[in-house]
Amino acid sequence: MSPIEREVVRRKLATIIENLKVLEPITAFSEREYIEDIYKRKATERLLQEMIEAAVDINTHIIVQSGHAVPDEYYESFIRVGELNVIPFDLAQKLAPSAGLSNRLVHEYDMLDHAVILSAVTVAERQYSEYVVAIEHYLATNM
Repeated sequence: MSPIEREVVRRKLATIIENLKVLEPITAFSEREYIEDIYKRKATERLLQEMIEAAVDINTHIIVQSGHAVPDEYYESFIRVGELNVIPFDLAQKLAPSAGLSNRLVHEYDMLDHAVILSAVTVAERQYSEYVVAIEHYLATNM
């Protein structure tokens, strides 16, 4: 078992926090305003993707440094940190489906339902804010 590198985790947390702040104004746009503005859509998609991938990186780092195998999938990384009590298990279950969103953003970008992406911003704001708090708590109490 290797020590968890706090700087690595904090750098990834900073990405999540920054992206959450930048995404905040997106929720004020109507569905029509959002869908008609390609720059808003593309920025939102990229910010969500980065945020999800930063969380997966944190999950994987903590899992591996805790002596466990690398998860096979992004989804599993959330479930594993829940099982390891890094974050509350109910939060892990809520966050795990965002792995599928990340895959769609990367691989199915030409078939995205923009209204679904817009609604995902509100969900992400709540859940990823909780995730940041849970990871900070984990670092403070386990390091």
